[in-house]
Amino acid sequence: MNTVVYPGTFDPITNGHRDLIQRAARIFDRVVIAVAESPRKQPTLSLPVREALAREVVADWPNVEVIGFDGLLTELLDRLDARIILRGLRAVSDFEYEMQLANMNRAQAPDVETLFLTPEIENSYISSTLVREIARLGGDVSQHVAPCVIEALRQRFASDGTGGH
Repeated sequence: MNTVVYPGTFDPITNGHRDLIQRAARIFDRVVIAVAESPRKQPTLSLPVREALAREVVADWPNVEVIGFDGLLTELLDRLDARIILRGLRAVSDFEYEMQLANMNRAQAPDVETLFLTPEIENSYISSTLVREIARLGGDVSQHVAPCVIEALRQRFASDGTGGH
């Protein structure tokens, strides 16, 4: 089976992520969205919430699954019997960091390849960081994320008193 793993924090999952997932689902037999726990990044949304949101966003594609993970991506790939990593590139500024990751993953697992996709132009400026900040300040993020994500962000920011009207 032709499997690709799309790792990330997905804090939160955006329309840019959805765009890449949809195209990957047309190319690969199996797409695994690997939601990283990433405690070092101190995610705004908990791992179970990020996983649930990702599952809701990709529910229409039967060949896409969502899992949470903590640890080395190359170990996860081995457990999933996958050899391809999907990463998104929005701008030239993403390239250097993504190239470092790809080379480090290749050094750890020489048989692993990284595939880069770019989002549609209307999604090229969307980042989870910007979405979180706009939502935290009570702004409208409806053109950038699914309705379930808007609600999760609203609840999260309402519960800690930092905003999210």
